[in-house]
Amino acid sequence: MRFVIKNMNRVALITGGSRGIGFGVAQCLALEGFDLAICGVRPEEQIGEALQTLRSFGGEVLYCQADVSEAAARERMLQEIRAKYGRLNLLVNNAGVAPTERKDVLEATEASFERLMRINVQGPHFLCQAVANWMIEQQKTQPDFAGCIINVTSISATVASTNRAEYCISKAALSMATKIWAVRLAEFDIPVYEVQPGIIQTDMTAAPAVQAKYDKLIHENGLLLQARWGMPEDVGKAVAMLARGDLPYSTGLVLAVDGGMRVERL
Repeated sequence: MRFVIKNMNRVALITGGSRGIGFGVAQCLALEGFDLAICGVRPEEQIGEALQTLRSFGGEVLYCQADVSEAAARERMLQEIRAKYGRLNLLVNNAGVAPTERKDVLEATEASFERLMRINVQGPHFLCQAVANWMIEQQKTQPDFAGCIINVTSISATVASTNRAEYCISKAALSMATKIWAVRLAEFDIPVYEVQPGIIQTDMTAAPAVQAKYDKLIHENGLLLQARWGMPEDVGKAVAMLARGDLPYSTGLVLAVDGGMRVERL
């Protein structure tokens, strides 16, 4: 099965799509022929180079400045996409944040917990709700319509880190949300998938202390079977495979992009 609308490009919304993993996803989807809606919190003039790169693939690119944790911003963004394209085939919930300060779970604050839950869980969950209803609406008027939702979580959904507990909890919650949406949308033949990146080279891991820690774990301590950092395009290729419809009988699938980190070994 391929997600195709006759005579029109498919449209994908990627939250956090102007940098890091989201930008890698956006590039891979552009190569697949998708028109794009990129969601980010920075002003458009600050991401001109990224948008120019995406447009160089030949498709349309709409930038929506929106904070996914705010209901009004999510609604406004979907209205902009409706006005520009009139359709949406794919939602990639990628936007997420780490704690401003990594603190031991014995000291972490409620304010940090609340911030991460709003951005990493509440926003994506209710964006799924709004998009799912729009996709169901499209099915009623377009017999050949097909949609898909992909949540980008993290290995932290299953691997505990005591110095960023709120991040791990938020990713585990979004992982469960993926299952719930897969169950609810099955009757509409809208597959919902989860992609769990491992240690990926992005802004989030660029701090010298974090990079040094993971360099040692990867290259000296044998943390990964594939002894290299993951790159945003590694995640992008996984998302593109799901978006193409290559696994049409696997809704609810959790796809790890982690270099074999969680393979049990003796």
